[in-house]
Amino acid sequence: MDYDGGFHEVEKDGKLFLVYHHPKYRPIPQIKSPSSSAEVANHDHPPLPLFICPLERWLRNSSRDSRLVLINSSPESVLSGKVGDHHVLPLFWCNNKKFGDDYSECGMCSNSNFGTDYYFCACCLRKYHKECVESPLKIKHPYYPHHSSLELYYYKELTVCIRCGRDMAGGLMYHCNVDQTFMHPVCAMKPIPIVIDQQKIHDHPLTFFSRPDSLICNVCGLLEKDPPYVCLRCNFVAHGGCVECPHTIKISRHHHRISRVSYLRYEKWPCGVCRQSIDGNYGAYTCKECDDYYAVHSKCALGKDVWDGEELKGVPEKNDMAKDAPPFCKVFEGVVHYFLHDHHLRLEKNILYDENKFCEACVMPIIEDEFYSCAECDFILHETCLKARRRIQHALHPHPLTLKATNNYVSSSCSACFRCCGGFVYECPKHECYFKLDVRCALISEPFDYQGHEHPLFLSLHPKEYVLCEVCKSKCNDSPLSCIKCAFIICIKCATLPYKVSWYKKDEHFLTLSWGEERCEKYWCEECEDIVERLFYWCNDCCTILHTHCLFSKEPYLKPGQVLKIGEKVFQILARCNISRPVCYYCMKPCQGKRFTRDNLTVCSLSCASNYTYDYEED
Repeated sequence: MDYDGGFHEVEKDGKLFLVYHHPKYRPIPQIKSPSSSAEVANHDHPPLPLFICPLERWLRNSSRDSRLVLINSSPESVLSGKVGDHHVLPLFWCNNKKFGDDYSECGMCSNSNFGTDYYFCACCLRKYHKECVESPLKIKHPYYPHHSSLELYYYKELTVCIRCGRDMAGGLMYHCNVDQTFMHPVCAMKPIPIVIDQQKIHDHPLTFFSRPDSLICNVCGLLEKDPPYVCLRCNFVAHGGCVECPHTIKISRHHHRISRVSYLRYEKWPCGVCRQSIDGNYGAYTCKECDDYYAVHSKCALGKDVWDGEELKGVPEKNDMAKDAPPFCKVFEGVVHYFLHDHHLRLEKNILYDENKFCEACVMPIIEDEFYSCAECDFILHETCLKARRRIQHALHPHPLTLKATNNYVSSSCSACFRCCGGFVYECPKHECYFKLDVRCALISEPFDYQGHEHPLFLSLHPKEYVLCEVCKSKCNDSPLSCIKCAFIICIKCATLPYKVSWYKKDEHFLTLSWGEERCEKYWCEECEDIVERLFYWCNDCCTILHTHCLFSKEPYLKPGQVLKIGEKVFQILARCNISRPVCYYCMKPCQGKRFTRDNLTVCSLSCASNYTYDYEED
């Protein structure tokens, strides 16, 4: 029989807490790291129940293929003698540091830095939170005083923990069937202080109040299911997740620090992140440096893609990117030395178009009037790419990004447009971040002036619903560009395509990017002679129409001569061949642009290369 856990009022160091207690399970003893193996052997450990690995516990449920699986097996293990039984062991001496200090995560809930007690499964070679291992089937929680107990589920889709606000990408979690909310096991069993004294947001002590249905938080201005703390003297309300709001922060959307205020001096003001109106009667973040008033919703300012998580009150500003060295220095007139190249670069005029000459930074053809090239090797840069700064603060990432040159071995993609990039990239120097931006996506700033639309565009981080790009008619990624005056939306992939080009070998006019019905009587591509339906380049004067991939190749940001790694397979990238067009091994169509070769076989795109790799490994 499994037991329900519950909360009881406990006094600790003169303060009252609601503390989770299970009638059967004891805390893991906290023991200092031993100095010798003899000390380990002589240490008297109290016996602990034997628990099953949480992963095996989930797999024992017969309905594990469902999206939401109710757990019906006890966390305790019964010694059956079977070879496949997974039992977990408490890691006594590791419990003196925070879970995640070694950058590992719980094998069940995938969250680091939660709690200090954990177990280890020798079969799975994974560590698990104590709460994830010992989680009972039901918990009666103070957040839901009038509801039945929270039940333990395994959920396979992305959701958010109501208590910590972190994403939950599958795993064990407690679920309220009435409010349709979720909590990590660690959060569900975390002590709740009954009274807190948080001077950062309010002058008086605040008391836990477990009925949030009709109370709007004075800090974030929202009505949510997160139970608040209240001050009866001032009629002040703060969500449990808002009581720790920092005072001064730096966000990716603004070049100055911003500070929290209790209310705005104007009743309505647009948010600098979501562009929606801010109710001036509630808390927000504002900039003290800007002459024109700048404000941000509290929730928007503290988003994980906007704020780096650091409180900056009283911390002097040190990271001034304006003091960085310039990306190049002038040697003499028309000659410069670029910081990512060993030789000098000379300014040249673009006289004849060569479709096999690419800029090393953005990997686009040399179509500008002026560019810089190296006399000793094939290194070429657009003038705009030459001037790209060494470090930037971009709206899509909370940390500063550093410009790096890629080598000929390509295995990663841009975090904004998700295209493989063989050119220069801006990388986050923090080892826990894998964020990269190619130089074209790095040029996107707010407001973004797109030639194909009359109004300025702004980034929309993680829209609640999938939206369609007006240009390519595909589902946008996590960060589309949208217009706040009309319904126009464009994905970053389309926004970074050149709007006008003038280098197509058979046309002396500009070719313009188009996605509407407006075109001449032709409806087939000049290059591949296939039907043109959605996105294309065209010249109205000459009635020239081209697919974007026929003009730039399906993988425009990969350079010929580079090596692309897909899984364990390696492909050599070759330039477009105008004399003959080999047939793609996978799709059986002629290769129009860059080619990918391996094992004496040729494919026409990254998609075909990936499919070929999969089929090859299956065989």
